[in-house]
Amino acid sequence: MMTDQQDNQTAALVEAGRWLLAQGTEFKFGVVALEALPAPDRIEIAFAGRSNVGKSSLINALTGTKGLARTSNTPGRTQELNFFLLAPQRNDGAAWLVDLPGYGYARESKTKIAAWNKLLNAYLRGRPNLRRIFMLVDSRHGLKKNDLAMMDDLDMAAVSYQIVLTKTDKLKSGALDALIEQTQTALQKRPAAHPEIIATSSEKNQGIELVRAAIASLVDLSELGYKA
Repeated sequence: MMTDQQDNQTAALVEAGRWLLAQGTEFKFGVVALEALPAPDRIEIAFAGRSNVGKSSLINALTGTKGLARTSNTPGRTQELNFFLLAPQRNDGAAWLVDLPGYGYARESKTKIAAWNKLLNAYLRGRPNLRRIFMLVDSRHGLKKNDLAMMDDLDMAAVSYQIVLTKTDKLKSGALDALIEQTQTALQKRPAAHPEIIATSSEKNQGIELVRAAIASLVDLSELGYKA
């Protein structure tokens, strides 16, 4: 049970997250090679997950910009590291939001898939400014083998990650509670995992404010002129 102080801290972060994401987000470029990555001169926050997990829908919901991230019914559509600049008019941008290629499915050649995986692994292991990965998990399916493999990679690379459950409006409350408990158990011995799990539904706009709050906790808002 949360204390009054914790409630106040959460409310303050929710407001900070609302303000931060209201500053706008712009798509800048997609990266298909390491040499095209931007200089690590501002923090990066990335979104990862299995193909068709709802990354683009979540990014659109977070930013309040319909169509900012391309959504598709075809799994494996995101084929680049897509960079979005958060608060572009504030101090030349507060942070990069990075939409990573979905893993686990792609209608491409083995050679191309291998190239994507190589780029992704190099990115995850070589970005000193990467503060956190929001790892999206479809609540209807829970953690799958390729999710666990990604978590193994992130633990080995010492990259902080936080589980975000998507499409939770498709579950009954009892099933969601059980899934959160199962997921928390799976995270207990994972050194890079953030302990808090966020349950979301982009369609119903549920949990979106908590992801925004988590993003705000990673950004120095005072540099942007934010006053709590």
